[in-house]
Amino acid sequence: MAVSVLTGDIVASTALPHALQEDLVRALAGCAEAMEPWHGRSLLFTRQRGDGWQVVLARPELALRSALFFQSAVRALGKGLATRISIATDEGDAGPGPDLNSATGPAFVASGRGLDAMEPPEQICHVAGGALGAAVRLADHIAQGWTAAQARALHPMLTPLTPPRHADIARDLQITHQAVTQALDRAGFAPLSAALDMIEAAGT
Repeated sequence: MAVSVLTGDIVASTALPHALQEDLVRALAGCAEAMEPWHGRSLLFTRQRGDGWQVVLARPELALRSALFFQSAVRALGKGLATRISIATDEGDAGPGPDLNSATGPAFVASGRGLDAMEPPEQICHVAGGALGAAVRLADHIAQGWTAAQARALHPMLTPLTPPRHADIARDLQITHQAVTQALDRAGFAPLSAALDMIEAAGT
């Protein structure tokens, strides 16, 4: 059974107030819980080394979408906030236990090594390289340009399930319908969503 593992950490966390660090970790944990219906099971969100975190995905084809969901949640909390994310896919167990700190399968090892090898300005990578790695790199470049307002509008739209209406997002964010549309356009949502659909249809 193939699984994807996402290993991440908060960018420049030592420069952030402790309360904000905790807010970011809670946002990441909340994302993992929200994604359970996507993957059909718990992502087993596990905090590592203070500002680090890891999840396991039962549906590897949703790995990039999931990474962008995490990234948009972090960026939505303020200017300059981000998480680094390394993606690896391999045969493994989607449920090695409630705490992933003890997981040692090849996807876990590769994802962790990918994070260690990542260099600025890269924030999201796929260790597989090739065409998929290139697509992830381009998606990362787009995501790094998101403002907090754009990330807040885009975040709920990344669901592979039935997305919310723009009117619903406008109501939740207390902004106009036009502001939501403008935020999504400037965030590059339409081409990004089309690319995610193609990646997922290919099962990669």
